[in-house]
Amino acid sequence: MSHRAANKGTALITGASSGIGAVYADRLAKAGYDLILVARNADRLGALAGRLTRETGRAVATIAADLTQAADLAKVETALKTDASITVLVNNAGVGATASLLTSDLDKMEQLITLNVTALTRLAHAAAPGFVARGDGTIINISSIVAVNPELLNGVYGGSKAFVLAFSQSLHHELADKGIRVQAVLPGATATEFWDIAGLPARHLPQGSVMSAEAMVDAALAGLAQGELVTIPALPDKADWDAFERARAALAPNLSLAVPAARYL
Repeated sequence: MSHRAANKGTALITGASSGIGAVYADRLAKAGYDLILVARNADRLGALAGRLTRETGRAVATIAADLTQAADLAKVETALKTDASITVLVNNAGVGATASLLTSDLDKMEQLITLNVTALTRLAHAAAPGFVARGDGTIINISSIVAVNPELLNGVYGGSKAFVLAFSQSLHHELADKGIRVQAVLPGATATEFWDIAGLPARHLPQGSVMSAEAMVDAALAGLAQGELVTIPALPDKADWDAFERARAALAPNLSLAVPAARYL
């Protein structure tokens, strides 16, 4: 198949120089997407782009950007707003934390919120209008299992990933009928540099709890192909998540009433 015939548009991937983002880049290039890879490390980005172009023949552009810096973030927003070839946004860039709130550096926690919440939101907002105008597009937001298990790690990290889940569910509600696919991916522990940066190397995690980045991304892409809004790669039985969602939906009719519940009177 020729380069032109195989082209499915362009996927913009943040946090693309290593780990989960680099695997998304590999898989999407091999699936027929051109790429725009975003990360801080320009050397790593260049090396990955060169390898993928050689192996797949896809066009691979790079944007060296620190998404916690407004000027760098604006460069990526501009690309999403102006490049009509972009059909997929993978909001993967993020940072974690494992220390308790009381022992955390608050400036680092603020930076975590800037990357995990603010940057992700701004990039989705930059991409969505063009996707809607073209009637096609996919937004993949990388959340975490701590979105539904916030007691597990640092609470600011858990809160940031709970935001990603809620934001994705709201985006789906708003955009699904406009032809836009939204997926929130909730990985468990994944074998990447993430854990070293967060302060808990993956080798110290319980045996059998750490998935490879390759297996995680392949599962997430399978979930996307199956039309899932929320994909939890490790969850053996999807019925468990469906029951969780049914319970949440069952609360909805009684969450906002004029009279307090009898137990409070």
